[in-house]
Amino acid sequence: MTRTDSDSWDLASSVGATATMVAAQRALATAGPDKLINDPFAAPLVRAVGIDFFTRLIDGDVALPEGDDFDPVRMGHGMGIRTRFFDQHFLAGTQSGIRQAVILAAGLDSRAYRLDWPAGTVVYEVDLPAVIDFKSNTLAELGAEPTAQRRTVAVDLRDDWPAALKAAGFDPQAPTVWSAEGLLVYLQPEAQDTLFDTITALSAPGSRLACEFIQDTTVFAGPEWREHREKLQSVGCEVEIGELIYHGERNHVVDYLTQAGWTVSGREVRDLYTEAGLEYGDDALAVAFGDLTYLSAVLPGAEV
Repeated sequence: MTRTDSDSWDLASSVGATATMVAAQRALATAGPDKLINDPFAAPLVRAVGIDFFTRLIDGDVALPEGDDFDPVRMGHGMGIRTRFFDQHFLAGTQSGIRQAVILAAGLDSRAYRLDWPAGTVVYEVDLPAVIDFKSNTLAELGAEPTAQRRTVAVDLRDDWPAALKAAGFDPQAPTVWSAEGLLVYLQPEAQDTLFDTITALSAPGSRLACEFIQDTTVFAGPEWREHREKLQSVGCEVEIGELIYHGERNHVVDYLTQAGWTVSGREVRDLYTEAGLEYGDDALAVAFGDLTYLSAVLPGAEV
């Protein structure tokens, strides 16, 4: 499904289906032999969405064609590594004294329900109304209770989300711990800059930001990705990320944030694998994504 400037989605279509895919991978990381994370809500949320492939994937019911090397455990590793990074980002921020967190494009993220937030922490989740409503209703039906004060901000990031965020109680004068997880490639290059400009304008000194980025999105059109895509299609996965992201030259995230006043540090994905006690792959796809970088940024000027 080709993107348009005014497109919309639910959790079973377009960009929304990638949120369900991510939740399925978190479920694999939770249930996998390495126990990289603990997300007890990932699997029930995936089942509630009802996309057949992802339900079968988390249930271990994906039939592999003879000779196919599709590996659900490896899928879980990739998302487990990513999830650990952002979990640690939020916990480090709140342990430093920050008491408001903003999860942009929250999707089926369940951190407001599963992390050990310090007392008084407010977690703002920003996403489309249909996505917010589905997750809130599903988790309520499961009897889940937030571990922080959860405030939802039902708005498209292409609209005036800062106004909606402030209307929900967000205080731009207080330090914030932000995440833009799995988001940048779904933004047009100029929209990426606007996002960072807006975050900077809303951030008090001491605020923290985390995101991940890959500078050259043409990797999603390369032969390694096409082979990977064919493997997924062979087992019934219809989500095609390559058709949903925006290509084109982008400003380098590290340079852009540094020029905006942030102190930025980055870690390559293979380093996070090593930290988790895992070996990063040496196949063509792993090599193609070897420069995937996870960034942490702090806006200096005050101690929290």
